[in-house]
Amino acid sequence: MEVDNLSRQVEEIEALKSIYTEELTIDSEITRSYTIRIEENKKEVLLYVTLPEDYPSISPPKFELSAPWMDRQTKTNLHKTLHEIYLDNVGETVIFQWVEMIREVLQTVCKVEKKIEVTEPEVDSLDLTTIEINCPEITHGEIIADRKSIFQGHAAEVHSIDDVKAVLNKLKQNRKILNATHNMYAYRIERKTAKGTNVLQDCDDDGEAHAGGRMLHLLQVLNQKNTLVVVSRWYGGVQLGPDRFRHINNASRQVIQQAGLLKK
Repeated sequence: MEVDNLSRQVEEIEALKSIYTEELTIDSEITRSYTIRIEENKKEVLLYVTLPEDYPSISPPKFELSAPWMDRQTKTNLHKTLHEIYLDNVGETVIFQWVEMIREVLQTVCKVEKKIEVTEPEVDSLDLTTIEINCPEITHGEIIADRKSIFQGHAAEVHSIDDVKAVLNKLKQNRKILNATHNMYAYRIERKTAKGTNVLQDCDDDGEAHAGGRMLHLLQVLNQKNTLVVVSRWYGGVQLGPDRFRHINNASRQVIQQAGLLKK
């Protein structure tokens, strides 16, 4: 068993080296101690891990977190979350999941701080009356819940960039949507010009890497025109891995159909 643990540790560290080329430091090969630096938007966390002989079959890695900027409650919650990840994956290697969970927490903290920095004059400068008059009708989809994370789609028929901006601004008037961990979106607009018809399209991940691109790809596959879809995600503290993209796609397709915009 000890030999199997050692070989699995070697495989895990080699994999981590290939993923976190510059972020991973080998502190001691003898004690199997390593440091991984996780950074998002100038916020940094150092994860110190030491691998005991009976990891991963029996014991978890020993770890410490260094993040002087992080308040005690956030750090306590993060410690608890890392322990829960291990308990959900006893017998499996978990360092990659730990690193990506820390990254998700960093993204959430940075996003919250960015929202706090928004001043009242900037909010007040929005012409809410114009938004109310010119905003296309918005359809809100059904809730999708998985391991404490919540996903909800929103869709609208749009014919210009102004329509897109009006819908996004209208959604952000809802405090719950504004405070979502991610509000990713994609749109496709058919435009007629002197040279014929073309399609204007774009997307935004809003911190959920690759999500906007996947949503835009879905609109392309469905051959959607004049369609904006937004998916709000409220992160529940449990990493979903690739399942989150399945939920985002399902929320997108479901709300487009509910809005009567799905092309046959």
